[in-house]
Amino acid sequence: QVQLVESGGGSVQAGGSLRLSCAVSGRHSIGSNAVGWFRQAPGKVREFVAAIKWTNDNTCYGDSVKGRFTISRDHSKNTVDLQMNSLTPEDTAVYYCAGAGGFCYRVRYNYDYWGQGTQVTVSS
Repeated sequence: QVQLVESGGGSVQAGGSLRLSCAVSGRHSIGSNAVGWFRQAPGKVREFVAAIKWTNDNTCYGDSVKGRFTISRDHSKNTVDLQMNSLTPEDTAVYYCAGAGGFCYRVRYNYDYWGQGTQVTVSS
C-alpha cells in the first residue's frame, strides 16, 4: 500500500510562487514507480500537471505549466515537490499527488494511489 500526503497549498497573488510537497510512504508496490501531480478546478476535469520517475528522476510536464512549474524529488525526505512560479488565477485548483506503475501517464485512471489534495488559490 502506498500513502501520499500533500502539503503546502495556500493563497498567493498572481505572479507569485508556491511550493507543494507530497510525502510518499509504503512504496513497496507496483503503484509507486512514478509520482504525478494533477489539479482540478471547480467544474473542470482533473488535469495532468507533472510526473517524476522514482528510479531516475526523469520528469515530464503538462503543456499549461511547462516552463513555470518544476517537479523534483527529495531523496532524504521521501517527498516529491512541485515548485510553482509565475502563478496565474488559472492555476487555482485542488492539487493532488498520485502514484502510478508507469512513468508520465497523463490520464488520472492510470494512477492507483491518491492523496487527499491541497487547495491552491491565486488571486489577480
